[in-house]
Amino acid sequence: MLETGTKAPDFSLYDQNGELHSLGDYKGQKVVLYFYSKDNTQGCTKQACAYGELMPLIREKGAVVIGVSKDSVASHKKFEEKFSLPFTLLSDPERQAIEAYGVWQEKKLYGKVSMGVVRTTYIIDENGIIINARQKVKAADDPAKTLELL
Repeated sequence: MLETGTKAPDFSLYDQNGELHSLGDYKGQKVVLYFYSKDNTQGCTKQACAYGELMPLIREKGAVVIGVSKDSVASHKKFEEKFSLPFTLLSDPERQAIEAYGVWQEKKLYGKVSMGVVRTTYIIDENGIIINARQKVKAADDPAKTLELL
């Protein structure tokens, strides 16, 4: 996981509409960059929908929300449409940003060890510096906590 006060790594990934996004595209605004494991899973859906509900308040704080997972562009499009998500979802099947941000880690579930995305949220300031980093966030609580921190 990256530390608060460090420069956020740039990336170039495709969104749910097939458009390329880089972190540099958001210079001058705060970015809530959250990493999650999979579209349409219970926790990830709760987190995404809560971010969707809070988007007007997050925008008032001068921030955008970007969700990142290994899912495909097509999977993200279906996820966006199914839940009317009003923010960008980036597809990272090669784990470019996932690894750069240190969220690809060993996970244990019911005694089984595997590698996967650890639910993590970064708040990045207008100059590309990480001003808040939280790992192993609770899906349902993360969006409200993020709004509070903004």
